[in-house]
Amino acid sequence: MTERAVAAKLKSDGWSLVEATGFIQLVGPIWERLVDGDYEYALHTQDKHHNRRGLVQGGVLMTFADRTCGMTARYVTGRQTMATIQLDVHFVEAGQIGELLISRPRVVRSTRSLIFIRTEVMVDHRCIAMANGVFKILKGE
Repeated sequence: MTERAVAAKLKSDGWSLVEATGFIQLVGPIWERLVDGDYEYALHTQDKHHNRRGLVQGGVLMTFADRTCGMTARYVTGRQTMATIQLDVHFVEAGQIGELLISRPRVVRSTRSLIFIRTEVMVDHRCIAMANGVFKILKGE
């Protein structure tokens, strides 16, 4: 399926593009939608995401998990500036190029200065990575 066809399908399923600059723009496009009050995110893997074995590069999975957890932290707190202070990622299964990655981050705990979030990166009903992140809410923002 071409990237144009994938984009059309995602749009018809209620997804919208996430605006991105810098490094994330190189990784994406990343898509988002609101389902029952919670955000979920999608990344269609392309040839640019492959490792030497032709599978989805682990760094792509880590970046996707970090970005989606961070975006969720911003939505939940209403604060725009945060910093990832810890991200633990467990690779469960290989992702294939051409698959659609889905992340549905959930808040585990939130304090005045930290927010703890977890997500699973899924392809259909297969978990290919799990991540737990801690995000610092920056002062003065």
